[in-house]
Amino acid sequence: MTDTRTALVTGASRGIGAAIATRLAADGFRVVVNYAGRREAAEEVVAAIAAAGGSATALQADVSDPAAAIALFDAAEAAFSTPQVVVSNAGVMELAPLAEATDAQFDRQVAVNLKGAFNVLREAARRMGPGGRIISLSTSVVGTKLPAYGIYTATKAAVELMTATLAKELRGREITANAIAPGPTATDLFLTGKSDELIDRLAKAAPLERIGTPEEIAATVAFLAGPDGAWVNGQVLRANGGLV
Repeated sequence: MTDTRTALVTGASRGIGAAIATRLAADGFRVVVNYAGRREAAEEVVAAIAAAGGSATALQADVSDPAAAIALFDAAEAAFSTPQVVVSNAGVMELAPLAEATDAQFDRQVAVNLKGAFNVLREAARRMGPGGRIISLSTSVVGTKLPAYGIYTATKAAVELMTATLAKELRGREITANAIAPGPTATDLFLTGKSDELIDRLAKAAPLERIGTPEEIAATVAFLAGPDGAWVNGQVLRANGGLV
């Protein structure tokens, strides 16, 4: 059964974002499923949530555009209410050694991963009331420092620091801001372009010797979004099976 709490999840049409939206809906939130271009996939997430008895709506916005991010929050408020939980999950990953990376690869990842997160966090900080939870998605590659991930990891490291700084700036408002850094997780974003041998090697890198699931990352988000996560603030939780 839903209540009056609203959660906004960016990049929620597939993968980890879809799992987060589904979990928060199961926990009673009315969920805004944001997408940039995959309308049908986002609507499938909304339909699955509705079929399970939850409440959700799909809203399009390219969060790298400041005006679009503002319009997204406006639309979320019109559909439900000011979000009590905002999950900044939208991101792109284009791997290349720095010496071979293109300007376009750099610009796109900075625009979506960093500027997009900035736009969303800024708007959340402007609008949220007491009890609000801001959750950013980072990556455990910030710790492992794998070759070819340099640009992607740099954007996520910046997101971690920006989120932790925001937590301090929100002093006195009873709003928390944290980041979650998943390890290898079984999503299309992670699996595409990797050989079975590489996936198996990455799976065995963590002491638990397996790849994580989107649902496990969603459970970590649900902890921070729920009552048990109220005292966690300004932190980065690495959900990676002990990889780093």
